Amino acid sequence: MLRTYGIELERQGSTAVVMLERAPLNVLDTFMQDRLAEIAAHIAENREIRSVVLYGGERTFAAGADIKEMAAMSSAALRARPEGLQHGFNQIAALDVPVVAAITGYAFGGGCELALCADLRYAAQDAVFGLPEITLGIMPGCGGTQRLARLIGAARAKDLMFTGRRINAEEALQIGLIDRVIGPGQVFAEALRWATTFENGPARALAAIKRSVDRGADLPLPDALALERGIFEDVFDSRDKVIGMAHFLDKKHGPAGFTGR
Repeated sequence: MLRTYGIELERQGSTAVVMLERAPLNVLDTFMQDRLAEIAAHIAENREIRSVVLYGGERTFAAGADIKEMAAMSSAALRARPEGLQHGFNQIAALDVPVVAAITGYAFGGGCELALCADLRYAAQDAVFGLPEITLGIMPGCGGTQRLARLIGAARAKDLMFTGRRINAEEALQIGLIDRVIGPGQVFAEALRWATTFENGPARALAAIKRSVDRGADLPLPDALALERGIFEDVFDSRDKVIGMAHFLDKKHGPAGFTGR
């Protein structure tokens, strides 16, 4: 277990659970954002970790950034920080392993932006989402303008950010902001169940898929196809490719016995 101010990293088998613990609303100040970056680095260096669950507890995911801290912060102070307020968020998004956010209660502002760093988002029926920065006279600055638009489309993203309105889990599902709506008390268990399916999976192939999708999304199609081709060729040299194809050709049943290499 790795414990830091407001954040705890637990291991459940090969899954890392990143637990936000800053009662009552898991407000994400810059210190917590920096700790996210440290935890992401720890996960990236540990080959035994095959997946990640982001979780804020049974009551709420994260209600946004620390407004008191931001009110006292100048633009010069922001520029002095590595990656501004995106530090920690970018490192979580860049992880090679599958990441799922288990969302309860509020996911506002920076909390919503952190959820956007995951590959999938599971939410409780009573979860509420929003990017209300416009009501403070500012804009989302932890990656929201870019990740949200790529996820749900520019027009829908602009509507949410222009108005700052809140949406419930059902609407979030309809527009593609989240991937599943789950009954009360079951969100973490379902997210963990999904994450643990990768425990004995082909880690290099999983990382390659994530890298190809995420990096290719920013490129023109010909360049994205060239990116995919190069990544595919690298995976073709993996030990897991040999294991997986031999398992298929030998008509074996059960797990293929991937090594992650």
